[in-house]
Order: sequence, then structure tokens, then C-alpha cells
Amino acid sequence: MPVTDVVIIGAGAAGLMCALTAANRGRKVMLIDHANKPGKKILMSGGGRCNFTNMYTEPGNFLSQNPHFCKSALARYTQWDFIEMVGKHGVPYHEKKLGQLFCDNKSSDILEMLLDECQKAGASLHMDTSVQQIEKTETGYSLNTTLGTLDCTSLVIATGGLSIPTLGATGFGYQVGKQFGHALLPTRAGLVPFTITDQLKELCGELSGTSVDCLVSCNDMSFRENILFTHRGLSGPAILQISSFWHPGDAVEINLLPDHDAAQWLAEQQSERPNSELKTLLGEIFTKKMATLIAEHWFVSRPMKQYTHAELADIANRLACWQVVPAGTEGYRTAEVTLGGIDTREVSSKTMESLKSPGLYFIGEVLDVSGHLGGFNFQWAWASAYAAAQYV
Repeated sequence: MPVTDVVIIGAGAAGLMCALTAANRGRKVMLIDHANKPGKKILMSGGGRCNFTNMYTEPGNFLSQNPHFCKSALARYTQWDFIEMVGKHGVPYHEKKLGQLFCDNKSSDILEMLLDECQKAGASLHMDTSVQQIEKTETGYSLNTTLGTLDCTSLVIATGGLSIPTLGATGFGYQVGKQFGHALLPTRAGLVPFTITDQLKELCGELSGTSVDCLVSCNDMSFRENILFTHRGLSGPAILQISSFWHPGDAVEINLLPDHDAAQWLAEQQSERPNSELKTLLGEIFTKKMATLIAEHWFVSRPMKQYTHAELADIANRLACWQVVPAGTEGYRTAEVTLGGIDTREVSSKTMESLKSPGLYFIGEVLDVSGHLGGFNFQWAWASAYAAAQYV
């Protein structure tokens, strides 16, 4: 096979973005992937609508052992830059909430836009291509692949993390990092539902499908969004967010009444509506089913006038500081991201180039940079890919 300037392994969000940007600079780019189709994670993201960026992206929305690393790339390719590309292609989109931008129609609009840009720029895409071996050469890298031997001056690893193996995720990028002397920070599932196995599981099962607006806290982080009860435990945006900060054995605190001071609200209800039952009052905030089940599981529902101050204080504490200790998470099977990965202290924040092996670049989720839920991980893919593409 002829020598090419750039080989990118991984035809997901970061790989496609890097390919089209580098090819637009006049570089000869080959994008390869072991899967049969590109952008599988793009297609399933956002419930099939692709939450492609967030209008409020800033470094504080990302987790990393090296929190300053993401700043340079995010500043050089912003959410507005990606929105401009989306607009140029006439892809209709809307803000769902909290700055989250989704396609009006379907995720394939974003994938087709990226593939179209790659084609126009002259980047070549090769699916069903696996890599058996990579060697460093005097002029760059030599790859032994199912396409034959590929020689390149710059090699970009855009293989993602371990999340959702059914879409083809593997630890390949981590192996490449290790091969060329990189430290790997411990990986675990992030943005993932919790599983519950204790007596609470029955309540979760009975409430399966019920969603409620809560403030969820763990390890000095809090998120205010919905939680969703499932047969396996707890999910929903607030739970996915906090899961990235949770470690086995930690308690998660859930405030079921984030708009009220629970103690004050109960005292007011007792004084203003002494004959109303607790479950009736809770039914005005939660679904009737949830109010009844909570009242049955946690309290004995009686008319408000029958509770002592101590009992009301206990009820307030239960509603505002519900402590849950998850058994675990659903793991990589349903996780939206992989936390940890290639240690960014060994990668240039300006170029994404390895500080251990010149000409080797890491972009996207394979690095130890993980965003919050809401389009931030896509923005990291676009920004890190764009940064590397200026130098490959």
C-alpha cells in the first residue's frame, strides 16, 4: 500500500471530524474502522436524535485527573463552530433544555453531514478493517491491517472507550497507548444507571417508569434534573450525571422536594390543611401512585393534624435527604461514556500528540476526559479532533 500522511483508527465522532479537518488542510487521510458502518454511537445517541453539542460548554463540564487539559482544544473549536457547520448543511435542530441541542429529525443527519464533508475533502473511509499490529518506523508508523500494510507519518487513535460493546467498543486504543509507553488511568462506566438490590428494589420495581424532578448529590457534586425508577434501580438524567462521581459503597442523597423547604412545607400543610392526609398532599407533587407507595413504604399516612413535630421532622428528612446506596451500576453495557483512559499528562493539550511517541495522537473518549450528560462529550470529540487535525 502507498504511504499516506495520516491514518485515523476509529470512524466515530472524533475520527470523522479529524479526517475531514485534516483532509481540508490538504493532508492525505485514511480513516479505518473494524466495524461494518461508521458512526454507530452517533446514530443511537440522544434517543436517535443526536444531542450533538451544548450551548453552555465550558471546561467545568468535564471530568479528568488533569482538569486544565481540555481548555485549549475547547477554546479553539467551540460549540458555535460546530453549530455553524450544522447550519451550513441545513440540518434542522432545536434546544431541548439546559443548552442541549438535538436534531429535529434524526441522528443520521449529523452522520451524513460528517461523511459528506469527508468525501468532499478527499478523506478515504475503509470499514471492516482491523489492525493486527502497529510499529514505529523512521518516518512514522506502519500498520499491519486486513487491508494490507499501511504506512503513515501521523497516526490518530480515535477508538473511543469501553461503553456499549454491542456497538463495537473495545479497549484497542488503551492497548496502543500502553504499547507506546502511556500510562492508563483506571477506567469505569460513566453516565450510567444504578442498580438496586436491597429492599428498595421492590419500590423501584413498583414505580418503574415513574419520573420525578429531584436534586441528586454525591461527593460534593449535585445535579437537578429528573430521576427515573426502573425495574433494575434508578436512571434518568440526574442519576446518569451523578453516576460519574459515585464510587462503590457511596451513598447518593436525593432531595425529592427541591422546590420546597420540606420541614417548612409540612408545617404549613399541617396548619393550613390539618384534615388532609399526607399521601393526598404528596399526590399534588408526585404522581398519585408514587405518593401512595412512598407513604406506605416510609410513613403511615394519616391526617396532618395527627403527626407530632418529631414525626414531621422525620418525614421532612426522608423527603429532602433520601439516602440510597446503589448496589452498583449497569456497567459498560448501557454507559454513555468511559471514565479514565489515556493519562492526558502525557499528551500535548495543544496538539493531542503523544509526548512519548512523536506522530501518535489521541482524540475523543480514549483520553481521560469525560463530559457531563447533555452534548458535552460530542463537543469534546469535535474539539479534540479539530486540534489534532491542525498538526497531523
